[in-house]
Amino acid sequence: FVVEADGSLSSYQLMASPDKILADEVERVFNSSPREWTAGEQDGKKVRVKFTVPVAFMVQGAGLKNN
Repeated sequence: FVVEADGSLSSYQLMASPDKILADEVERVFNSSPREWTAGEQDGKKVRVKFTVPVAFMVQGAGLKNN
C-alpha cells in the first residue's frame, strides 16, 4: 500500500494468500485502520511512501483450501 502525502492510504495490493478468507480479512483490517497515517518526509516536504507489510495468520481447524 501507499501512504499518500496527506496521510491517506491507497494502492492496496495483496501479493499472495493461501485462501480468499484470509485475503478478505487483510482487506477488512486495512479498511478499518485509522484514516490518517503519518506521511513520509523528504527535504522538509511530505511525500508518498510505499509500504510492504507481511501478515501472518495462525489458523486453527480445517476449512481452508490452497489456491
